[in-house]
Amino acid sequence: MKVLVTGAAGYIGSVTTETLLGAGYEVVALDNLEGGRRAAVHEDATFVKVDLRDRPALMDVFATHRPEAVLHFASYALVGESMERPDAYFSNNVGGACNLFDAMFAHGCLRFVFSSSCTVYGQPETMPVTEDLPRQALNPYGATKIMIEEMTEWHTRLKGLRAAILRYFNPAGASARFAEDRAHETHLIPLTLAVAAGERPAVTIHGDDYPTPDGTCIRDYIHVVDLAEAHVRALETLDEYQLLELNIGAGRGYSVSEVIEATRRVTGHPIPAEIGPRRPGGADSAMVYADPTRAEQILRWKATRTLDEMIASAWDWKRRYPHGYPDSVSMS
Repeated sequence: MKVLVTGAAGYIGSVTTETLLGAGYEVVALDNLEGGRRAAVHEDATFVKVDLRDRPALMDVFATHRPEAVLHFASYALVGESMERPDAYFSNNVGGACNLFDAMFAHGCLRFVFSSSCTVYGQPETMPVTEDLPRQALNPYGATKIMIEEMTEWHTRLKGLRAAILRYFNPAGASARFAEDRAHETHLIPLTLAVAAGERPAVTIHGDDYPTPDGTCIRDYIHVVDLAEAHVRALETLDEYQLLELNIGAGRGYSVSEVIEATRRVTGHPIPAEIGPRRPGGADSAMVYADPTRAEQILRWKATRTLDEMIASAWDWKRRYPHGYPDSVSMS
């Protein structure tokens, strides 16, 4: 099967492309390189530099390559930035998805796996997070994910689309070749590893007064390779299901302090930590972790890699590539 991967030069897209190729799929890797890295695209994939907002160019990609399925990762994905640039998020994320669906239907491509997020649940009041909780947007980024989910649902009803919506939690770690390498990093594990590498003096803990055992926020971390494997299983399972909406997580949480301590243990570096104020606007829930039971049952898949393995794989990649990917374009 030939699969089009959008956002293939980004973090999750690059690892999923690698995983698809390893499973025997033919991959067309699409990215506009606005935030992605050309060096993050596997050499066995067919690379096309196209922006989803360019409808004629996207139509040409489908006419030329005739993909049978799409895995859609391409989006702007920073919550804070979405509050400052909501127009850009709606134009890129939702407008790009509209063009993508148009191109798919115009060329008879009716299999779709969507990279969604636990952000669609807002600040859930019950734990663990199940797929039955209501969707609520607390920022434009989350709103775009909900909009594309709803578009997907309608297309399965009206257009014959077979689709999987995967809502995942906190991807971390690296494969042997591909990793997270952002110009402006906001994620905890890469920031902590930057301290271990001597690139930053300390890591900041945004609040230690949350109602958790150690006072710091708790999140569900999933290894990016486990996540990529879930996407492949979701694609394969579309033979059996018209629509899947699944949480993809490890099913347990680690606090910020636990992650920092694990990084000290894995890297052997002291990693100073500073306590800062909570992030503004109630941005962080005290505790968020998935109930992945439905995904485990339907996909016959389970996240198996540990937090230490996530950190170790990312640390190994960082030591091998201390300056990141060897090109001049930042990775999404």
